[in-house]
Amino acid sequence: MHGAIHLFDSLPQVDAAEQMASGPSMAPARSEPLVGLIRNPHSHGNEGSRARQDDPHGVIVAAPEKRSELFDILADFAAKGVDYIAIDGGDGTVRDVLTCGASAFGESWPTLILLPSGKTNALAHDLGIPEGWTLADALASSKRDSAVIRRPLVVSQRDKANAQVRGFVLGAGAYTYAISLGQDAHNFGAFNAAAVGVTAVWSGLQAFFGGKDNPWRRGTRMRLRQKDGWEIEHAGGGAFSERYFMFASTLRRFPAGLRPFRDIEGEIRMAVFDNSRRRLLLRLPAIFRGKAGDGTRRRGFHTHGMDAFDFDIADRFILDGEAFPPGHYSVTAGPRLRFIVP
Repeated sequence: MHGAIHLFDSLPQVDAAEQMASGPSMAPARSEPLVGLIRNPHSHGNEGSRARQDDPHGVIVAAPEKRSELFDILADFAAKGVDYIAIDGGDGTVRDVLTCGASAFGESWPTLILLPSGKTNALAHDLGIPEGWTLADALASSKRDSAVIRRPLVVSQRDKANAQVRGFVLGAGAYTYAISLGQDAHNFGAFNAAAVGVTAVWSGLQAFFGGKDNPWRRGTRMRLRQKDGWEIEHAGGGAFSERYFMFASTLRRFPAGLRPFRDIEGEIRMAVFDNSRRRLLLRLPAIFRGKAGDGTRRRGFHTHGMDAFDFDIADRFILDGEAFPPGHYSVTAGPRLRFIVP
């Protein structure tokens, strides 16, 4: 591996609140909405700042130094009945807030505001949120009722449902090497779309020109099953107990113009490479644009739309930029979350 990816020893233990009415919370009833702001002081754009002069008056600001502090912060926001939760950070911060907040909010969350300040902001790209968007900008948009719905992935241990993590971009196999390569891109000053573009191109080159013993060419022991138990198709070209690359997300748009799920329906969309044969890798430009045809599918790349799936994996997997341990997991679509957008 190249860059430094934090590896969780286990999935967080989340005692999710009892399910309330499906969907996001009702619109705020106060004349002035109450906002709880979680600012990640370690995010790339925050540089350890705990407060900003442009924070609107009356906002409850929390800047936790550790993930474990989020449980109490979000429980406090729930007790106060905040109308909005603003998240100032990147994709990893969103993952941690959604995971830790499940205990407090269950299926019924306040409206969310994303202030992208991380090294990677795939969710912000999907939502169309520009760099430099402020909380004041978001509150102005909220008055126009400018919002969209997104559902996170909920990844749970199959034998322990309260061991779970929530996020938007899941990957395994060679995807772990690509994420590590993305860390190197950050170190050289490439962020967001630039980092994604560099990572996609360089990963393809590593896989194409690497020898058979190169880790970029190896498969990972992995089984993928639909929620009815049927194995997701495998085109061969490698061991049937292995997959080369797996990527799943509920997002609609991705940085750097990548559109692997063009015309794929379903709450969760998945892309799978069964093998790393060069005849398949030559089709990467078409795959990135979502134009893979029947020939590409026969060679080992396929996409799927679904509501849930199971996977067993003998190596780590990545969710929103950080690694989680091998195991047996179920993936479902989480609660309907309402995000304010420009």
